[in-house]
Formats: sequence, structure tokens, C-alpha cells
Amino acid sequence: QVQLVESGGGLVQAGTSLRLSCIASGLTFRNYAMGWFRRAPGKEREFVAAISWSGVSTVFEDSVKGRCTISRDNAKNTVFLQMNSLKPEDTAVYYCAADHTWGRPRPLGPYDYWGQGTQVTVSS
Repeated sequence: QVQLVESGGGLVQAGTSLRLSCIASGLTFRNYAMGWFRRAPGKEREFVAAISWSGVSTVFEDSVKGRCTISRDNAKNTVFLQMNSLKPEDTAVYYCAADHTWGRPRPLGPYDYWGQGTQVTVSS
């Protein structure tokens, strides 16, 4: 059974940082590109960032470029999203997802597995 479990969310002030983690189990982690998505209240889910299976290639949504980095540790089946200079508009539930590809990370996927999400709330 595949599981993706996010952690690291919380309530923070604008301008601060958070690092989200996602631990995968039940799959061969290095066979998957990994992505982060978010859903803000009343909005559709949107792509945030993705990383190739090797960690060499990354892609970011425009609004987080320069503020976020994505990384992975294949030995620990974990992907990270470091978010800096957080803004109130970053408030959302953040999800990680796994895309079975050895190619470049794909914002549109399709993603095969999803986590349950972790809440990030940024106060002004």
C-alpha cells in the first residue's frame, strides 16, 4: 500500500520560513518524480513545485520562484519543500504527489499517488 505522509505545516507569521516534508512508503521512491501542490480556501488545487527522480531537475510555479526550493533524499524516501518569505496568500493545504516518470518533472503529471496534506497558515 502506497502512502505519502506530509508534515511540517503550521501557523507562522508572514516573512518567515517553513520546511515541509513528505515521506513515501510502499513504492520504489527513486522511480518517481515528486511534486508539491496546494489548495487554498475556496480555490482549485494548484501546482507549486516538482523534482525529478534524481533531484537534478526542478520546476516551480511562478508565484513561488525565488522563495521556494524543492529537494529529495532518495535514501530516506523523502521530499522537501523549503518555503521562505511566506505570504498570507501562501495559506493552503499542501499536498505531495508521486509521478511515475524518469523524465523531467511534470507540473501536470499525471500523478499516481497523493498524500493527505498538511495545513500551512500564514498570518499577516
